[in-house]
Amino acid sequence: MKKILGDAKSVRQLLKGNKYSVDYYQREYKWEAKQLAELVADLTGKFLESYEPGHDRSAVEQYGHYFLGSIIISEKDGRRFIVDGQQRLTTLTLLLIYLRNLQQDREGRVAVDELIFSERYGRRSFNLDVSDRTACMEALFTGAAFDGFDQNPSVQNILARYTDFDELFPDDLGGEALPFFIDWLIENVHLVEITAFSDDDAYTIFETMNDRGLSLTPTDMLKGYLLANIADEKRRLAANAIWKERVNDLNQLGKEEDADCIKAWLRSQYSQTIRERKRGAVPEDFDRIGTEFHRWVREFKDKLELKNGPDFVRFIESDFAFYSRLYRRIRQAAESPTPPLASIFYNAQHNFTLQYPLLLSPVRTGDAEPVVLRKLQVVSDFIDILIARRIWNFRSIDYSTMQYAMFLVMKEIRGLGVDELAAALTDRLQAMEDEAPAFGDTFYLHGTNGKQIHRLLSRMTDFVEARSGQASRYLEYSKRGKGGYEVEHIWADHPEQHKDEFDHSSEFASYRNRLGGLLLLPKSFNASYGDLSYDKKRPHYLTQNLLARSLHEQCYDHNPGFIRFVADSRLPFRAHSEFKRADIDARQNLYRRLAEQIWSPSRLMAGGSNGE
Repeated sequence: MKKILGDAKSVRQLLKGNKYSVDYYQREYKWEAKQLAELVADLTGKFLESYEPGHDRSAVEQYGHYFLGSIIISEKDGRRFIVDGQQRLTTLTLLLIYLRNLQQDREGRVAVDELIFSERYGRRSFNLDVSDRTACMEALFTGAAFDGFDQNPSVQNILARYTDFDELFPDDLGGEALPFFIDWLIENVHLVEITAFSDDDAYTIFETMNDRGLSLTPTDMLKGYLLANIADEKRRLAANAIWKERVNDLNQLGKEEDADCIKAWLRSQYSQTIRERKRGAVPEDFDRIGTEFHRWVREFKDKLELKNGPDFVRFIESDFAFYSRLYRRIRQAAESPTPPLASIFYNAQHNFTLQYPLLLSPVRTGDAEPVVLRKLQVVSDFIDILIARRIWNFRSIDYSTMQYAMFLVMKEIRGLGVDELAAALTDRLQAMEDEAPAFGDTFYLHGTNGKQIHRLLSRMTDFVEARSGQASRYLEYSKRGKGGYEVEHIWADHPEQHKDEFDHSSEFASYRNRLGGLLLLPKSFNASYGDLSYDKKRPHYLTQNLLARSLHEQCYDHNPGFIRFVADSRLPFRAHSEFKRADIDARQNLYRRLAEQIWSPSRLMAGGSNGE
């Protein structure tokens, strides 16, 4: 083996002035929203341990540090190829681009461009230099539109993960704390760069680090501890077989699902404390289960009633077996909207991973199947309503913002019966409504909530059609990009056509973006008709979904299912021969009342689930 170099570097040292490539035979960029959410939560949580409002920027130098792992590089012919660490470096680059764009219009911006690209003779090249991703990265960097429909899987995933930052990055770090966080990220987050000077040596290092006993997972270590405390060999072998069967089954769902299941299970049933979001706070039950559950179980075995061999057998054969099967069932429900657990899917579409311990929390090992199903429905519907309300009121649903509140809910509903559970969560929603209207009159489209509004409009459109007797088309409506749907403004972007009602283009734009002025239509429709005036577009709406068709009087003729729905729901549907300011107000009121029906707290007590 030739010379091997290992060097701990900050993000700045790693990326400034360095180019990294990925060989053609390397795997694609595969990170999912789950991995992204965990990284954002870890980074922002570590930063908030040190940050306090009022700090001088220079104080960041004394903040805590974060280790992001190691990367393995093969250096050949003057170029640096990533053998291991592509997922992290790609994600890190996307985060830097996102943070750069987030601070674009601010004074005192933190300079990060040199960590993203270098420029020679007017040509920009990215520091993570992969030719078939360049166009996509350039579009993200400049804010230009880019359709990834026909692109390779890596490019599609890059686009998806970048848009996830809008939902995952905490709102409370987007204000005064933003430059502090960026400084901390590039100076106090470190990786170890291991450089070999041949592919053979680089892959030998990679295999050694991953295949020779150095990568026991927390799941493996927890298993070893539990089995070691079962003295009866026959019982130990039986427990081991059950453990292996359950872990293998979980891993059919995806990478690290066994660990995610154990975290959700232990948090849901046992965690009593959580780290406060302030400087100097230490990790508590909830946090430690997320990072070192194997050590936490050993330390708190009394809390888990693990005192003798039979207790450890019970913990595996009864508790783990039960909750791992339930977790798998929930994760499968997150893949498609299937009644009566469709809300689990809707919540997953918002990347709301906190739903998993919440869903497990009220369920007990002795619950009968109908009871388990009802508890899952009540909790998932509660989360669905909560998410819709927060989005409507421009409040964040990211992991970091929601973690503490959801932890309190999880503790409150732990082990409750069905009726107690429904009452407790209904009271929670009522308390929120007492503080502010659940669905106000001012909801509108802005720069970062387009994906969320798309989902809400998908639900609203599908609800109207399902209640009118048509088959659900939610999956079709929620698809974005080429061949999918997009949010369309009923008013074309021509303020000069509305001078009779608006003196200034900014006032026109504000009204144009109100929810009542929006529809969900095929991308191809918007490309063909989006720039037309309302009177020219309106006849074409008759070929589209019911929510769009309801603008035209012909929708109310020979349409018994829809007419019956309008009568039963008492929603103020009506045709609009023209679409003026007052029409947007009327439509805004319709959408608000529609939302109140879809996301009504009565679902929790009545057992309904938004019309599925």
